[in-house]
Amino acid sequence: MAHLRAGQPANESDLINLQEVLDAYSSIIPSSDNPDQAVIFGTSGHRGTSLNGTFNEAHIAAITQAVVDYRVSAGITGPMYVGKDSHALSDPAYQTALEVLAGNNVEVLAEDGLTPTPAVSHAILVHNARGGDQADGLIITPSHNPPTDGGIKYNPPHGGPAESEITGPIAARANELLASGEIKRGEAAAKPFDFRELYITDLAEVIDFKVIAESGISIGADPLGGASVHYWGEIGRRYGLNLEVVNETVDPRFGFMTLDKDGKIRMDCSSAHAMASLVANREKYDIATGNDADADRHGIVTPDAGLMNPNHFLAVAIDYLLTHRGNWPADAEIGKTLVSSILIDKVVASHNRTLREVPVGFKYFVEPLASGKVAFCGEESAGASFLDFSGKAFSTDKDGLMLALLASEMRAATGKSPSQLHAELVERHGSSFYDRFDAPANREQKAVLSKLDPSMVAATELAGDAITAKVTEAAGFAIGGLKVSSEHAWFAARPSGTEDIYKIYAESTKSPEHLQQVLAEARVIVDAALAG
Repeated sequence: MAHLRAGQPANESDLINLQEVLDAYSSIIPSSDNPDQAVIFGTSGHRGTSLNGTFNEAHIAAITQAVVDYRVSAGITGPMYVGKDSHALSDPAYQTALEVLAGNNVEVLAEDGLTPTPAVSHAILVHNARGGDQADGLIITPSHNPPTDGGIKYNPPHGGPAESEITGPIAARANELLASGEIKRGEAAAKPFDFRELYITDLAEVIDFKVIAESGISIGADPLGGASVHYWGEIGRRYGLNLEVVNETVDPRFGFMTLDKDGKIRMDCSSAHAMASLVANREKYDIATGNDADADRHGIVTPDAGLMNPNHFLAVAIDYLLTHRGNWPADAEIGKTLVSSILIDKVVASHNRTLREVPVGFKYFVEPLASGKVAFCGEESAGASFLDFSGKAFSTDKDGLMLALLASEMRAATGKSPSQLHAELVERHGSSFYDRFDAPANREQKAVLSKLDPSMVAATELAGDAITAKVTEAAGFAIGGLKVSSEHAWFAARPSGTEDIYKIYAESTKSPEHLQQVLAEARVIVDAALAG
């Protein structure tokens, strides 16, 4: 059930005490004996808050030193591209990381200001395509998390999120360093690098700006106070677009936001509550878009439908791209996470393409995307990327700017909004009803849920249909949870890799009422498993 003020503007009482958050970053020393204060890499790096000892100076120093140690063991000798977003903790964490990198004589390339995650990914790919010493990157961001939070993630030379085989040893080493304090530090320094110029110039290799500009469609781009804030205006100017940056305010308290479903401030561009201001003004634009704080996610708003369900947009994006990218490899697959809609499966099959289904986490897409084996890959949480016009990887991390611009290209090229295109897909492939439910879960409960086994599910039916499958793996990887399917529905349960919650995803091809029955039964099944 949504909070009473969900979707309403934040007021003063909702805002963080900025000085308290910043002071706690250096004053609170995490205990190496407290597992709740340990370094833990979830689906996208280490996240936490300074206020409870889960994201503090000691964490960032240890993580950065551990990344340096990994670089040495992996023979990575090129520069490190470093970016940050607009969260309050991002700037002090950035300074700490630079000090440790300087103490280890690592060359750092960074820009003065905010840098979107996809711009860092693209810069790494461009650098490494030239040959020579390979580069990698650090990005200081907790993504869409609340203003109290901080985050840091490592992207190795393939440009995308590091695999578990890399982050596991990095986290283990970082926790050793938390205890020992054996960290080298120097004076923070970075060589200036213009991420924005490189990224915006090269966007023409992946987006048809000519068709957008010639159409004259009106575009509203809302950075939600994040790292894309100084990119959107330049994109509009560079390519002659009728584009308005909806809100150019940068405020680490994010006081301009509307409250999310739980009453918190969260820069989640896939949430209708967090995007309420843009949705309310949707008729001003032919297409409106939002990005989260590090711009790796996208939200698509149309005049006729408001904020699109991320699954719906992924489906229409795939359908459009497979008819408008003639130079893509004919055998390239389409990737989705196993908690994404079955509409995507139907669209991919209609184009005679192979579907690659993976666990939640963009890291599972990186290698096939970098090699061109996968042409498009997306997550239900509104993160995706795809190949450029020539069939090469443009960014191997989620790219919220690219997908937002694709929505404008689709509107310009077809004369229809992405939501209208989705309605046409439903006519061809049938309806489905999708939802996600979040519930609190502590560390112990999340550990149990991540190790669920099909034998722990005693139920034989799901919402009136016989259960046909119970799986704990996808594409050869453990999904960190469980997916249960029947003829007309499925649900998946997994712990969040970034928050103290577990998530239940569900979809029904019958009706909204059937979907709610699936969700209710799924929670009973999961709670029974957690209870042992």
